[in-house]
Amino acid sequence: MDIKELEFTKMVERHKSTIYTVCLMFSKDRDEVDDLFQEVLVKLWKGYDDFRGESDARTWVFRIAMNCCLNLQKKRKREGQHLPLSIDIDPFEGISDRSLQTKRLYDRINGLGLIDRAIILLWLEGMSYEEIGAIIGISVKNVSFQLHRIKEELKQMNN
Repeated sequence: MDIKELEFTKMVERHKSTIYTVCLMFSKDRDEVDDLFQEVLVKLWKGYDDFRGESDARTWVFRIAMNCCLNLQKKRKREGQHLPLSIDIDPFEGISDRSLQTKRLYDRINGLGLIDRAIILLWLEGMSYEEIGAIIGISVKNVSFQLHRIKEELKQMNN
């Protein structure tokens, strides 16, 4: 394995949960999430030589993953295919009340539009407003406004 492959592998290892989180925003079907994950890895590898480190690697990974998943979903819509929104397993089965609250939150988040979902999940991942804005392509002020609106919308949702 050459140095580029080694560095890429380390970067993927550090950010694999981030990639997986983005993929989960677009599908709950395990096979499709795996397909999205693989597609993101291909895009990351193809763009790896162009990554100059001007932004944080995590921000770059999120942006590539988001764009890849959004583009794939748009393509599938144009082709008349839709990503299934059902899941065969419940990762929250048999766990604490706090985890049940987390499940309810994610159920509500899944009721949001794609961009709103992306913004709130990036925020929940601990990203700064600057990082979120860079990934989504909006100003920091707009991130603040959108997050406030999304949080209010989540509060108003019924389960």
